[in-house]
Amino acid sequence: MNENALNANVGLKLRGLRLARNIKQTDAAKDLGVSPAYLNLIEKGKRVMPFPLLWKALRYFDQDPEQFMSTLGEGRVDEALAKLLDEPLLKSLDIDSESLQSLSAEPKLAGTVAALFNLYKNTRTQLENVLAQLNVEESARMNATPGSSAGPRFDYSPFDEVSDFLESHHNYFPELEEQAESMRRDFKLGRLLSSPQLVPLLEERFGYRVRLEAASSGSSVVRRLDAENQELTLSPDLTEQPLKFQLAASIGILMLDKEKLVERIVGAARTRHAETLRLIKVHLANYFAGALMLPYGEFFKDVERTRYDVELLSNLFGTTYETVAHRLCNLSDPKRRGLPFHFLRSDIAGNISKRYSGTGIKFASGGGSCGKWAVHLAFLNPSQLTRQYSMMPDGTSYFCFAKVQLQPIEGSIVRGTAYSIGLGTHAENAKYLAYGLPTTDLRKDAVPSGISCRFCERTDCNQRAAASYRFAFSFDEYTKKDCFFSPLLVHEAGRAESLDKAPRRRNKGEEN
Repeated sequence: MNENALNANVGLKLRGLRLARNIKQTDAAKDLGVSPAYLNLIEKGKRVMPFPLLWKALRYFDQDPEQFMSTLGEGRVDEALAKLLDEPLLKSLDIDSESLQSLSAEPKLAGTVAALFNLYKNTRTQLENVLAQLNVEESARMNATPGSSAGPRFDYSPFDEVSDFLESHHNYFPELEEQAESMRRDFKLGRLLSSPQLVPLLEERFGYRVRLEAASSGSSVVRRLDAENQELTLSPDLTEQPLKFQLAASIGILMLDKEKLVERIVGAARTRHAETLRLIKVHLANYFAGALMLPYGEFFKDVERTRYDVELLSNLFGTTYETVAHRLCNLSDPKRRGLPFHFLRSDIAGNISKRYSGTGIKFASGGGSCGKWAVHLAFLNPSQLTRQYSMMPDGTSYFCFAKVQLQPIEGSIVRGTAYSIGLGTHAENAKYLAYGLPTTDLRKDAVPSGISCRFCERTDCNQRAAASYRFAFSFDEYTKKDCFFSPLLVHEAGRAESLDKAPRRRNKGEEN
C-alpha cells in the first residue's frame, strides 16, 4: 500500500471510530490536542498521522494498537462505490479501489456520486427506449402511408451516416488509390508486403519511430499514434497479418493528415453527428491500407483470373480473408469495374458490426438482419464456406457466401473473437464466381429470406423472431402455425369461427 493510500486508510478508520461513538469532530480534536481543521485533514487522508498522535487517538477510542494496525491493509470501500468498479462505463475513467477508498472518507459525497451515476444510467436507458419507440412509430407511419415524406431517423447513428457516405461514393476513392500507387513506386514495394517493409516507410516519409509495447493491464489498445513524440506504438501480440494492416492504416492516417484529404473528399457536405468525420477518417485510412497491400491493377487481374476466390486471393497477397472481402467492395473504377457486392460482418449472436450495400440490398436500421442469411448460417459449419441463393419477398435474388474467422486468445474462442464474413452479389453473377452454385430453377433453389423480422412480408417463415409491422397482429388460440410470430392468414384462422357456427347440441331438458 502506498503512502497516500495508507494515510487515507488511517484517516478513514479513525473517522469511523469517532462516528461510531457519536463524538463530534470539534470535541475529538480538543481532547486530542489538535485543531479541528487538522483532524479533518487527517480523516480525509490529506495529512500524515504522526505516531504519537495515532497512539493517543487509539487510547482515546479504546482500540488495541496491534489489531488496528493489522486491519490497515483491508481498505474498506463504501459499498455503493465499490459496485461502481464493475461498471463498464466507469472503467474508461481509470478509477481504482484506492481512489474510491479515499472518496469513502466522505460518506455523503460517496452516496451522492453513486446516486448520480445510477440516475444517469436510468435516464440513459429511458432515453434509448423513447428513441426506439419513436423510430418504431415513424417506421410504422411510413409503411402505412406509401409515398409520404421521410421523417427524422431517431436511430440514425454516426455508423449509419458513414455507411451512407461510403455507398454514395460507391466505396471507391481514386485519390487514395493514387496515393497508394505513388507510395508503392517511391519505396519500390513488391507484390507481397511485409511489416519490416512498412516500418522504414513510416520512418522516412513521416519521421515516426515504431516500437512494440504491451498495453497496460486491462487495456485492449493495439495501436497508438503519438503526434507529439512522433511515435507509433503497437501491441507485441499482433501476428504478421494484423500487424501489417495496422502499420498500413497508420500510414494512411498520417497521409490523410498531411495531404488534408478528408476535407477534400468530404467537401462541403455537413454531417449530422460530430463523430462522423472522425469515423470517415478511420474508414479512409483503412481503405488506403487495403489499396497499399492490394494494389488495384494487380489485384483486379488476379480477381478475374481466380474468379473471385477470396481464400486463394488472401494467400496470394498474404493478407486476411476479411481484408480481401473488403477490397472486393472497392472495385468501382469505371475502366476496371468488378462485380457489385454487399458486405456483412456478424458475430455469433447475429449482431452486425460492419455492413456495406454495393448491390442495393436494404439493411435494417439497428443492425439486425434475417436469420436465414448465409452470414448467420455459416456458424453452423465454421470450418466450411457457406453458400446459398437467397430470394427477398419482392423476388430480388442474390448469391451469398460466408466464412467464419476465429481468433482465439490463450486457446479460448470465448475470450477471443468469432466473426462471420459475408459477401453477396446478384444471383445472375454467380456464374462468374469460383464459389458459384449451379441452378436450373432459382425460385426453387433460393432460400426465402427478408431484411429483418420486423419488416418482413413473408407469412410462411418458420424462424421468425418477432411479429412483422406489416401485418396486424392476430392470434387464434385454436390454430397453431409452425412459428408463433408468423402472421395468421384469414383462411388459416377458421377453427374458432367454425365452432361458433356449428349446431349446438341440445341438452336433454330442452324441447324439440
